[in-house]
Amino acid sequence: LWVYLHQEGAEDEVYSANLTHNLGRMAAEAGLYKWIWRPDEAGITTAAQLIEPLRTGLALLKSDPDRFKAIVPLNSWGTYQGFVGFVEEYLAACADAPSASVSASR
Repeated sequence: LWVYLHQEGAEDEVYSANLTHNLGRMAAEAGLYKWIWRPDEAGITTAAQLIEPLRTGLALLKSDPDRFKAIVPLNSWGTYQGFVGFVEEYLAACADAPSASVSASR
C-alpha cells in the first residue's frame, strides 16, 4: 500500500509512505483500515478529514499494545511498532498539510 498527500500547485506529493498489506488486520482491529487503505470509499478527500480518525486509532493502538502485538503477521512482514510509527508520521503529515488531497494505491 502507498498513501499520498498532494498539495494543489505542488509538482510532487507533499507526503508519501508505504505499508505492507500484512498489517491490514492490525489496522482493522484499530479501526484504521478504511481510513488508510480505502480513503476514497470512506469519502475522504483532504488530509484534514483523516486527522481525527488517525488520532483515535493511534490512541487505541497505544492504549493496548499487547492486544495489537498479538496479531503481528506470522511471517514478520510488518510489526506493531512499525505500524504505530507509520500512523504517527501520517497523522503529522496530515496536520502539516490539512488541505492536501489524499490518495491510496493498493
